[in-house]
Amino acid sequence: MKIHGPNHANLNPYQKQIQKQQEAKQTKHNQEDQVEISNKAKQLQNKENPIANRQNYVNDIKQQVEAGEYQINTQEAAKKILNFWKK
Repeated sequence: MKIHGPNHANLNPYQKQIQKQQEAKQTKHNQEDQVEISNKAKQLQNKENPIANRQNYVNDIKQQVEAGEYQINTQEAAKKILNFWKK
């Protein structure tokens, strides 16, 4: 049997696959990471500092406690405690 015919080429059958893998690696190295921030996230960043708002809320409660004017809603507190332990 003759194996050297006109249709026989000395090609590696996996050569195309190897080339595709190398091209894919090169394109991955050429790409840069990107981050997109949504409009909603931008709006949240531009809002007032939530820590300052929380600090003002805490200071108001402290003043009420010191003045003896702070009233605790016992029903609401009990509901929240029960909901916490039901989870």
